[in-house]
Amino acid sequence: MAPTVVGEAEYTHRTTLRTVNRPVRDRLRYVVFGAGAIGGVVGGRLCQAGLDVTLIARGAHLAAMQARGLRLFPNVYAVSVACPTSHLEPGVVQAWSTPVTGLLDIGRYPTGIDQVCTAVAADFRAATFSSYPDAAIHRWKNRKLLTNLGNAIEAVCGPHERQGQLGDMILAEGEAVLDAAGLEAATAQEDLARRADLLQRGQIAGRTRPGGSSWQSLRRGTGDIETDYLNGEIVLLGRIHGVPTPANALLQRLARELDTTSAAPGAIPAATILERLGRSST
Repeated sequence: MAPTVVGEAEYTHRTTLRTVNRPVRDRLRYVVFGAGAIGGVVGGRLCQAGLDVTLIARGAHLAAMQARGLRLFPNVYAVSVACPTSHLEPGVVQAWSTPVTGLLDIGRYPTGIDQVCTAVAADFRAATFSSYPDAAIHRWKNRKLLTNLGNAIEAVCGPHERQGQLGDMILAEGEAVLDAAGLEAATAQEDLARRADLLQRGQIAGRTRPGGSSWQSLRRGTGDIETDYLNGEIVLLGRIHGVPTPANALLQRLARELDTTSAAPGAIPAATILERLGRSST
């Protein structure tokens, strides 16, 4: 039986985990600075192993751990999300797809399905989504990563530049990186077949969706942008596996520069980026 994990407040940004029914081994103490997804799991597992662990956290997550302890879940589920939406003003979110709101396929991570997957998929379908359990959901998550590499082009160059030579370059780099890393992705043909006629661009008040999620982040001036976790993931994996990723690296950097300077989306033409990439390759 797994030991009970409790939270003990020590000061404003700290909570200490101790096992109730196991002694602390040799009094060695671990401090995890940043108890988010990874830090929280590592710290929780160390605590379950009978070790003295202090987690550094903040905000609501800190308060919840102090009040209820840290919960670890035996099963992890992944959802592949294709859902054209927008959020450009406080209190307003918009869904642009028809005839369904989006695709939300679900599976156990890293592989497998169970009754929970079946039940969640049924709930998603009842809520106007198309959803099916998929035992190899990681393939679809990897395809979504490849698809979302184009978000950086929308943010930096504008939505009208997403399809073209620059888009082909970042996709080719992404596919080469995943192949080198041994990460299987659903094919473009599979993705097209899954979307079929389910994700059709609709209109709201006579307007179409102005841009994707990265474009929206720049438009709202949030001070944060997802490209570090999309194009940046490809760049990181490229470094690890020896695959050049110049187009993704440049778009990642330009998107971050536009974000930190509060620039408007679409500030740099794709032709300018292609020219810079051409110069850097000679």
